[in-house]
Amino acid sequence: MLRPRRPYGRLPYGRTPFLSVQAAIVSSEDFAPALLVAAVVVLVGVLAVRLASRLGLPSLLIFLGLGLALGESGLGIEFESADLTQVLGLTALAVILAEGGLTTRWTSARAVLGPGVVLATLGVAVSVVLTGGVVMLVFGFDLSTALLFGAVVSSTDAAAVFATLRRLGLPTRVSRTLELESGFNDAPAVLLVIALSETLADSGTSSIPVLMALIGYQLVAGALIGILIAVAGAWLLRRSALPVSGLYPLATVALCLTAYATAIVGHASGFLAVYVCGLVLGNSKLPHRAATLGFVEGMAWLAQIGLFVLLGLLASPSRLLGVLVPAILVGLALLLLARPVAVVLSVSWFKVPWREQAFLSWAGLRGAVPIVFATIPISAEVPGAERVFDSVFVLVVVFTAIQGTTLPTVARWLGLSNVLPEREVDVESSTLEALNAELLQLTVPAASRLHGVYVSELRLPPDAALTLLVRDGHSFVPEASTRLVRGDQLLVVTTISSRETTMRRLRAVSRAGRLARWRGEGGSRLAE
Repeated sequence: MLRPRRPYGRLPYGRTPFLSVQAAIVSSEDFAPALLVAAVVVLVGVLAVRLASRLGLPSLLIFLGLGLALGESGLGIEFESADLTQVLGLTALAVILAEGGLTTRWTSARAVLGPGVVLATLGVAVSVVLTGGVVMLVFGFDLSTALLFGAVVSSTDAAAVFATLRRLGLPTRVSRTLELESGFNDAPAVLLVIALSETLADSGTSSIPVLMALIGYQLVAGALIGILIAVAGAWLLRRSALPVSGLYPLATVALCLTAYATAIVGHASGFLAVYVCGLVLGNSKLPHRAATLGFVEGMAWLAQIGLFVLLGLLASPSRLLGVLVPAILVGLALLLLARPVAVVLSVSWFKVPWREQAFLSWAGLRGAVPIVFATIPISAEVPGAERVFDSVFVLVVVFTAIQGTTLPTVARWLGLSNVLPEREVDVESSTLEALNAELLQLTVPAASRLHGVYVSELRLPPDAALTLLVRDGHSFVPEASTRLVRGDQLLVVTTISSRETTMRRLRAVSRAGRLARWRGEGGSRLAE
């Protein structure tokens, strides 16, 4: 490890600057093996994503297995710092939630806002109570410890949900409900875990009304902080012509993490702040949006790989066998009792069909979130915390394998798979500050009704023009008689004043075709 070097005028014991520099180089060489291992782990993790996709397994299982292989029962790397795991784990979850918010379209999400929020709040409460009751019977824990166990496993995992569901071709309402739930439910769940851990560790004695009021404040304050930072950040990015386009994705991620850290400093919900900040930014008119989403997606995968490997390192395989049977019993109760009841009580009010309710019940994926939450009681030195952690680890591994591999089959049985892709067109903008103009970039989606439309039929504003078309790798300047086809990449230059009109027109034609106006399609719904 590098030690801070003193100014050359204060070198002790007659050391020379050369010797200090040499010591720093030796320390750097000692760090190189650790850096090599980390780089190899990331590369293996990236390749594992492709392997998991072919095998139909959730990638988190391979990452956890990699961590176990590197740990005390594998290559012998000893790692027992629950505190460090907790800090890094919560930060990684913040990055994953930011990616989830940035990639969620408000146009489809707002239709399921009610079911998603109720499932993330009332559903969590129902799951905690029912799971806690089963834990008391299976493990013999007291009520508070049993409720702590229930709170730890009550939250669905954003990483598992985002990575698994988006490739199943589900109806938009189902996938968006699950994504919103996984984005929102981490906040109340972690607050409940912290409160119960403090109570069991005799460091907190708040009454239930006070506890509920505190959680309510933290959720509301976290949401407001996320909204304010996102609105201010979007305003700033739209008016800043940064010298390098790669700075825009970096600034967007920094804004999301600023919301998370600000909420933590203000004793509010950091998870809710970062997700809401990402949601608002992702649906704002950001420059270089496609590049931003690609960068954030890569950051989220890096966070997942590092997080799951770290959790695998922290686990002790020798202790897992002792909790295998009780953990599976609790997992069955969670999957077959607590989750279905929570879904029925949460979404029945919104007239969700029974087939979708059945899928929502089966798709409550647990992943890194419960395991990270299980480190909180260990850090608080709660009695029996290690047994809770081991049980949660087993439960997550077993039931992620069961649910993750069977989700496509369940979706087919319920008639919810093979849904046609959306006709939304994703328009990315870049600022041309010196010209008082903007460059819009878009690709014609496979199901878009832009396919077959002539350039003249786009009817763009007079101060907007389709300047370049890229088709099958070949670029050319289109004419009025050029016909668009799916997969075309378009570059449109427009003045800033006509940007909104141009984007609305492109979205309208993408959804309703050349007769968009006759069909009442104004393109007012944001595709961004």
